[in-house]
Amino acid sequence: MHGSRRWFAALAIALGALALLPIAAIVGRGLAPGAGDTWAHLAATVLPRYVGNTLALVVLVGAGVAIGGTAAGWLVARRRFPGSAIFAWALLLPLAMPSYVMAYAYTDFLQYAGPVQTGLREAFGWSRGDYWFPDVRSLEGAAVMFIFTLYPYVFLLARTAFLERPEALVEAARTLGLDRRRAFWRVELPLARPAVAGGIALALMETLADYGTVAYFAVDTFTTGVYRAWFSLGDRTAAAQLATALLVFVVGAVALERASRGAARSHGGARGKQALRRAPPRLAGARAAAAAMLCAIPVAIGFVLPVLLLLRLVAGEAEVALTPRFFVWAWNSLRVSLVAALLAVVLAALVAYAVRLAPGLYTRSASRVLTLGYAVPGTVLAVGVLLPLGAADNWLALALRDASGHGPGLLLTGTTFALIYAYLVRYFAVAWNGIEPGFARITPAMDAAARSLGAGAWGTLWRVHRPLLTRSAAAALLLTFVDVMKELPATLVLRPFNFDTLATQTYLFAKDERLAEAALPSLAIVAVGLVPIMVLARIGVRGREASPRTPDANPGQSARNPAGGRAVSA
Repeated sequence: MHGSRRWFAALAIALGALALLPIAAIVGRGLAPGAGDTWAHLAATVLPRYVGNTLALVVLVGAGVAIGGTAAGWLVARRRFPGSAIFAWALLLPLAMPSYVMAYAYTDFLQYAGPVQTGLREAFGWSRGDYWFPDVRSLEGAAVMFIFTLYPYVFLLARTAFLERPEALVEAARTLGLDRRRAFWRVELPLARPAVAGGIALALMETLADYGTVAYFAVDTFTTGVYRAWFSLGDRTAAAQLATALLVFVVGAVALERASRGAARSHGGARGKQALRRAPPRLAGARAAAAAMLCAIPVAIGFVLPVLLLLRLVAGEAEVALTPRFFVWAWNSLRVSLVAALLAVVLAALVAYAVRLAPGLYTRSASRVLTLGYAVPGTVLAVGVLLPLGAADNWLALALRDASGHGPGLLLTGTTFALIYAYLVRYFAVAWNGIEPGFARITPAMDAAARSLGAGAWGTLWRVHRPLLTRSAAAALLLTFVDVMKELPATLVLRPFNFDTLATQTYLFAKDERLAEAALPSLAIVAVGLVPIMVLARIGVRGREASPRTPDANPGQSARNPAGGRAVSA
């Protein structure tokens, strides 16, 4: 048994080292001798523009998702109004819409030759120069795309925080003379602040990691700078230094989230779940209409309208959109996503089991290092993977040429190996967050019972833990699969020659202004992304229905669920 523990611990530590390798390669290349001249050139030319645009996006997106997500979360959790039960899950739908897909849809809709401006010119007899229309392909336009696709992170966490908050606290504030508005600002919002800050941090990390939207809108940020330095200029040192600077922004976003939480702690959450709570008040008249409109706008802009615009493009040129190549891209996306998801779930299970068997400093540190990869932008990760694997490829090529007399080609960076490696580093945290809670629900007594019956470490994992982890592993597999399917920056950089996925072809078509051809792969990505959203919404509805509640003020009424839903007669 002790030998098995050492084997699992060694595996966890080795995987942690592999996850750190890309970051170490970037930092090492950026600090290499002679790199100071490159950094000075960057600071004098492009760096101020990259910093300014990135900071502007962080401020605009952070403010937008904080306001929209918190307001929608509070309304759905704390009030009843027409459609509140539908909005409880519909407000999650924009999570299935990648921001770069949304950018392509709205560009076709709002550009000069699009239906909106064309209709305005025909209706009023205008020509170019007679009117002003906002340019969607701008920094502000990119911020809007991010806000309407990323606000669900804040909405989901804020809604949960408002639902779990004991209503006795608000009632106590009311008895002390606070009206509802002041009770929200002084009691409810401060208690939900940690959840809101966590959602904002997730949205900002996604914003910093994005490449497709900012590249298509010609907004110079660190992600576009890294890509341009590596591929357009061939300057690996500059790319590594820009990637390191982008990592500083990511670390800053995480630190900001920690600081925003401050010393806030939520106590009594479990008691709050068990306590009997009154059904939220029902809005009527203008207030009900305003609440429904406030929740409907982000769903319409962030999901419904982009889907309709993409369907319009496909229907208009179906013979262009649906070609045999589409199925090749779909198959490429399917197989790399499935392989990466399966490997991520298996490795997450092995690391979690290693921490369970040998819960020491090294195994826990390795697990934490592995989960940090999700915060690393795809472009940065691609550069970090190419640096060591490129050197390993060169060494292998020389060694095999000397041994066999002919070169084998690029065995690592010329195949999907590098791509799957990047996926595993980036999305291990997604698989871990599904697997680790499953292990936590298995009592140590079951391990002890298995050992008393003669089962070793492997036997316990296979015969005891594996059946109990089936549902957790399936959920982790699904979420990881969808995240890999939508990933663009690392895939664009690391994919082998003549290997395209739905995400890369969507971007390449849009880059060439072939939006009709980009529409079908975009819709396929959105359709796949809907699956975990529906599962998540269903789990949330079940959780709300299981929440105990007291009768409403009217004894003949009771609420179906706390997040929205019509009252039913007793």
